[in-house]
Amino acid sequence: MRIIDSHFHWWPRSVFEDICRRGSYPRAEPNGNGGYMYWRRDGATARFNLGAEWFDLGTQLAHMATLGHDVNVICSIGPFSVHFSDLPVEEGRRAAMQWNEEMAGAQRRHAGRLWASAALPLRDTQVALEVLEHAVGLGLVGVNLPGSIGSDENIDAPRLAPLYERLEALRLPIFLHPTDAMFPDILDGYNGALYASLGRVVDVSVAACRLVLSGIMERHPHLKIVMSHTGGALPYQSGRMDKNSGRAGLPKPPSTYLKRMFTDTVSPHGMGVRFALEYYGADQVMYGSDYPCWSPSAALAVLEEAGLSVEDRQKVMFDNAWRFFELGRY
Repeated sequence: MRIIDSHFHWWPRSVFEDICRRGSYPRAEPNGNGGYMYWRRDGATARFNLGAEWFDLGTQLAHMATLGHDVNVICSIGPFSVHFSDLPVEEGRRAAMQWNEEMAGAQRRHAGRLWASAALPLRDTQVALEVLEHAVGLGLVGVNLPGSIGSDENIDAPRLAPLYERLEALRLPIFLHPTDAMFPDILDGYNGALYASLGRVVDVSVAACRLVLSGIMERHPHLKIVMSHTGGALPYQSGRMDKNSGRAGLPKPPSTYLKRMFTDTVSPHGMGVRFALEYYGADQVMYGSDYPCWSPSAALAVLEEAGLSVEDRQKVMFDNAWRFFELGRY
């Protein structure tokens, strides 16, 4: 079966080698396992300590070829997307453009098998718009939106209105993924187990709520958003949002806007995938493995557990991503 994995992570070494040369935070250093340790802030524990499997694209694609399917992938940044907004404005611009050029190069080298999305530095709105236009010129298929702008500002900041207007006009999909920036203090401990299991769900759910409650999705009805990890907590708390969000002043219940989003199947829980399919509809759910954060074999096994019909399997495994990202354009 031909599959599009809509949630796949490859991080270019060149970007991390440059971070290793920085004299201040955020900074990185090689970890002896073919990868890097990375710190966002002074005094914090390492946010990432990742091996070679995150940085060696050839090995990643070779692994995909062992799964018994014709697997194509869409590269997204994942929790690292906040990095470009942590940097000073001009350095953030250069780093994002470097990332985007690496992604575009991989997309050209693996044409028809790999597509990729762009980094945006959000600290300055005009710079974000300029980097966006550069990414569009490179032929990238979407942009990555962190859950926050560093640790200080949110993605519903009024100054970002021109960015959302332009993204809507371009029909360019937005990847919304947790970024570990906003809730580490209250979710710290247990060797990272609390944050990894719950913190990222909270992070991405709050970010998506802000896009809804701020009126951004009301003002931009054609904005294309993929909400990762089966929608975080939102599908399961949708009724509570409708009940308690009246003071936000939206003309429609929040669930109306949530159901315009797409999501992926990144959940190690067949019941969670089934609920996402029921909530969003089989036309708005795309297969994702979260590789190398999760095993593609395990992701495929969960889909077997979810019990998709033959028709829905075709939609989830290939058709929805092809249509949503308009991959026929590339």
